[in-house]
Amino acid sequence: MKMSDPKIDVPPHVAEAVHAIALLHAEHHRKSTLAERIVDRITTSVGRPVFLLILMGVMVLWMAANEFILLSGGSPLDAPPYSGLELCITLLALVIAVMILISQSRADRFANLREQMTLEATLLTEQKTRKIIELLEELRRDSPDVRDREDVEAIQMAAKADPHEVLAKIDEVTQVHLAPPAPRSSGGVQET
Repeated sequence: MKMSDPKIDVPPHVAEAVHAIALLHAEHHRKSTLAERIVDRITTSVGRPVFLLILMGVMVLWMAANEFILLSGGSPLDAPPYSGLELCITLLALVIAVMILISQSRADRFANLREQMTLEATLLTEQKTRKIIELLEELRRDSPDVRDREDVEAIQMAAKADPHEVLAKIDEVTQVHLAPPAPRSSGGVQET
């Protein structure tokens, strides 16, 4: 770790993982454009309850001001049914929707990156686990104090898993669970 890194009171391997995750977030932030960061900040602000309260306050103030002008005998900027206010709210909704989509797209890219890292870590862990099992089996075979026997489960666990076969099996099992249930027979009696 560098001098500027904060001190973390956890075991070194956990600190390394935390540091790697922080670097991933920092790199994602660094690669984002200024416009993306601005949209993220605005989207975060719009998603808070205070924004709704401010928006409702502005709407009530707009309607009250126009009603006051109308009751005073003047010509209001936006007479009831407040078509100008409706247009402003509609445009605001459109802008907010687009900002949410932009922000979500950026979040999806980051989620895909995290998923890729998780997959890589899983494959690496599988390799390490396989190697540990192989070493344990070798130690068991070579140790004079341990009875030599064939452990089928250890042999199967030490075998390399083909990711394509695993995905195919996951798809197969998923399809079985997602398939609609077969119609049940009622013992020869047909329902009408």
